[in-house]
Amino acid sequence: MRSVGASHIGKVRTENQDRIFFHDQPVGNLKNLYIVADGMGGHKAGDYASRYTIERVVASVSRNAGDEPVSIIKEAINKANELLVAESRGDEAKRGMGTTLVIGTIIGNKLFVANIGDSRLYIVGGTEQIRQITRDHSLVDEMVRMGEINADEARVHPDKNIITRAVGAADHVEADFFEVELCEDDRILLCTDGLTNMVRDEEICDTIRQNDNIETAASQLVAMANANGGRDNITVMIIKPF
Repeated sequence: MRSVGASHIGKVRTENQDRIFFHDQPVGNLKNLYIVADGMGGHKAGDYASRYTIERVVASVSRNAGDEPVSIIKEAINKANELLVAESRGDEAKRGMGTTLVIGTIIGNKLFVANIGDSRLYIVGGTEQIRQITRDHSLVDEMVRMGEINADEARVHPDKNIITRAVGAADHVEADFFEVELCEDDRILLCTDGLTNMVRDEEICDTIRQNDNIETAASQLVAMANANGGRDNITVMIIKPF
């Protein structure tokens, strides 16, 4: 049976720009829906951007009569981006706001994923190492792909928080889409960079594999990120798909 464990904490709770949504029952024609967003553009604007984007995505998915998950999610992201851009232009206090977004839905043994920005989705298998499914849209990730710096250097690079795509940042936003075949022992992790900037992938993998209770694993990951400095809001969602 599918289950979800989530831990969500802000470094300063009143200024938390991370938002999550998860529902194991149908949302429109999707059988389930999991979302993590990390807002930007100042504390109030970032909080609004992440919350509003998730609300608009869920509303769009709920109304969509289609049966193709990628098309449903793509339309929802595009509509949310259009509305967030309009909000930004209509309110000086919200000018420049935006948000990362990572979305997952499970249909049978397949996971459909969309992402914008540097919030991530991983698969941790029972015997495999951790696999990052999403690709960061960030300046340092582009530098890594071009061979200018390595992954360890990227984690501490002074420009690591500069992202190259965000919902609300431009009239058009392009999400990356992925399709993953799930195995029985897989665990799905959605998280913001408050976790991945503080905890290495290998440590994330070990923590999830060593805890059959996914709520315990999520709480431990947040505690580890805080113990390592906790310089940002930390949001963790772990899904046991079967």
